[in-house]
Parts: sequence; C-alpha cells; structure tokens
Amino acid sequence: MQKTKFSKINDRFSNLLFGFLSSSWKSKSINILSVLTGYFLFANFVTKFISEGRNELIMVPIIIFVLELLIRIRPSESSSLFNFWSIVDKARIGATYAVILEAFKLGS
Repeated sequence: MQKTKFSKINDRFSNLLFGFLSSSWKSKSINILSVLTGYFLFANFVTKFISEGRNELIMVPIIIFVLELLIRIRPSESSSLFNFWSIVDKARIGATYAVILEAFKLGS
C-alpha cells in the first residue's frame, strides 16, 4: 500500500488513540501502577490538606508550579531519564485526577 499523507495521518491518529495496546505488559503495568500511586498519594495529601485548613494560599501555587515544571522538563525519548520521567508524569496524571475528583465530591 502506498504511503499517502492521509494514510500517515490515519496511522498517527490510530497510534495516538490505541498505541498503548501495542506496548508490553511491563510498560502497561508500570503505567497503571504509576497512575494509581499518584492518585492514592495525592488523594491522601488533599484530604489532609483540606482537614488542616492552613496555608492554602501558599500551597496551591506551589503545587501548580511543581506540576507545570514536570510538564516542561520532558527529556528526549533517547535519554536515560525518560523512563523515570514517564513514571513521574503518570503519577502527575493520577494526582490531577484525584484533585478533580475531590472537587466534584466537595461540589465546587
């Protein structure tokens, strides 16, 4: 089959949506554990943070800054730190999910 622009776009789009299906079990399990660990740690952190009720104005910008910094410092895929960054990034996704879920529980 000839590689046309449409077929290249179609391949990229299908790889973006369903690329995780072609990865190894090791990669899938590490990614799932990273997301769940990030959710667990941050849900506990948010619960403790809400119950204490101190330093909200200082902690929230720091949390946002750290999460944005994690997004910006992405190493290249050939780097030796890419696997570690990928685990931390998946934990960040789980943490973001925990914050959104906590906001829905609080009704705000």
